[in-house]
Amino acid sequence: MSADNPETDFAGKMAYGDYLRLDLVLGAQHPRSAAHDELLFIIQHQTSELWMKLAVHELEAARDAIAGDHLPTAFKMLARVSRILEQLNGAWDVLRTLTPSEYTEFREDLGQSSGFQSHQYRAIEFLCGNRNAAMLKPHAHRADIVAGLQAILARPSLYDEAVRLLARNGFDVGEERGDLAEPRAENPQLQAAWRAIYQAPERYWALYELAEKLVDLEDYFRRWRFNHVTTVERVIGLKRGTGGTQGVGYLRKMLEVELFPELWHVRTEL
Repeated sequence: MSADNPETDFAGKMAYGDYLRLDLVLGAQHPRSAAHDELLFIIQHQTSELWMKLAVHELEAARDAIAGDHLPTAFKMLARVSRILEQLNGAWDVLRTLTPSEYTEFREDLGQSSGFQSHQYRAIEFLCGNRNAAMLKPHAHRADIVAGLQAILARPSLYDEAVRLLARNGFDVGEERGDLAEPRAENPQLQAAWRAIYQAPERYWALYELAEKLVDLEDYFRRWRFNHVTTVERVIGLKRGTGGTQGVGYLRKMLEVELFPELWHVRTEL
């Protein structure tokens, strides 16, 4: 079929909508109120979850690529995750068009649902290295989700694999932590290793590039968190979140969380 005569008969064939299962995707929006703006709220969060699904897919592959010393592959995937986070940041710009008066028209219809309960967001944090087994509790009603998150916690994080890579390249990074499910303690030996890499980038170019790819990722992740708290404050002020969290207060605390602390703190020493 030539470009001037495109296919138009799809009887018994796979069409665009068939491949993408658009009947399911576009039929997944079910507003619980008559409010005009609830559809915006639903679509913004559904599309964000789709982007997060891709981010989890790429982070898992990047982690495995680092573990296998396939750094160019990992770089490609990490760069893609940064672009995904850029898309997630853009989504807040759309949600910010929702005014407080518009949101109050359907807020009660959300029940106890909250973005705090997103298991894919939790997977992203666990994969990057921000680990806290207590955060499994919001998902306790779904054994399948808990099992998936526990599987992530049972394996080294993206940052754990980066640290192991440094060790394989002869750097003293201290002893490997015992419980992979628990938060990492900041490591002065690891910071010294990153300092040596940043002081001689030509000698350690691949490790230097990995460091910058990780910083890029966290940079976009921090912007995502900041845009989240700004959007929430713009729409609901300092009210509690629908899921019972402190709302803006909780989100502001999350701004202080560092995924790769040594990579940020080493900059003061350079």
